[in-house]
Amino acid sequence: MPDISRDEVAHLARLSRLALTDAELDEFSGQLDSILNHVKAVSEVAADDVAPMANPNAVTNVTRPDEVVPGLTPEEALSGAPLVEEGRFSVPQILGEGE
Repeated sequence: MPDISRDEVAHLARLSRLALTDAELDEFSGQLDSILNHVKAVSEVAADDVAPMANPNAVTNVTRPDEVVPGLTPEEALSGAPLVEEGRFSVPQILGEGE
């Protein structure tokens, strides 16, 4: 017999605005009882000397530090372009004049 009664499940269902059938009330009372028993077991295992944590593994940032390095000059950047016009890449027009 589950510790949580069918009436308690019906009360929770009303609070949650859920319409449950009699079969669902019976089924959910067993499921909720199982969930509560698991939570109780976890609560009993937790030790006071264990610090709360989000991840049990030590996580460190493995990215490299940002370092300012010189970039390409405009001439170097445009050196491999097939067509350059007024110091910019020149590409074929895909839209009409008015667009």
